[in-house]
Amino acid sequence: MRDIVPVLGILIPILGISCGLLAIIGGVFLKPWFALREKQLATEASMVAEKAAQYAAQTERLEQRVRVLERIVTDRGLALSDEIDGLRVTGEAPARIDH
Repeated sequence: MRDIVPVLGILIPILGISCGLLAIIGGVFLKPWFALREKQLATEASMVAEKAAQYAAQTERLEQRVRVLERIVTDRGLALSDEIDGLRVTGEAPARIDH
């Protein structure tokens, strides 16, 4: 037990100084690294938000085009049906086209 006391007397101050140095060095190197990482994440988040906005705008444009196409198909389909019915002679069976 007596042999451990001098070793602990030296080891405790060394550990105390080491912890202090570790805290200082960690603050010097880690703080800027965390700041850099935060900026990188903010930049990445803004890029993702911009892409999401572009996708939303593109989706809206595509939905508008689909609505126009649906309107063209349905409106033209009714008009075409009326034209075909107008060409038919009453009492006559529809002509059949063989391929």
